Amino acid sequence: QVQLVESGGGLVQDGGSLSLSCAASGSSFRLNDIAWYRQAPGKQRELVARITREGITTYVESVKGRFIISRDNAKNTMYLQMNSLKFDDTAVYYCYAKAIVRMYEYQYWGPGTQVTVSS
Repeated sequence: QVQLVESGGGLVQDGGSLSLSCAASGSSFRLNDIAWYRQAPGKQRELVARITREGITTYVESVKGRFIISRDNAKNTMYLQMNSLKFDDTAVYYCYAKAIVRMYEYQYWGPGTQVTVSS
């Protein structure tokens, strides 16, 4: 099994920046695609950004040019640098990973970290 733990959330003013991290731990696994999702109160969870193992990235339109997703395969860690934050970015942010464990691919979620942007 793989455990994902996010860190770095908090309160920031409109226009500010935050950096999120997500560390994966477990035994004998290999991370494939990883991503950040978010869920605001009363809204569905949405994909924010995704990065393949090779480093190919995709972003939801609303964060393009402001957020940067990255990963360190050696450390089994992913990051989300969030700049020019807006009130509408307020949400619980979840990291997500597809991982190979004993030749099978599984999906994993972190418990989430709160990001609050004050207007």
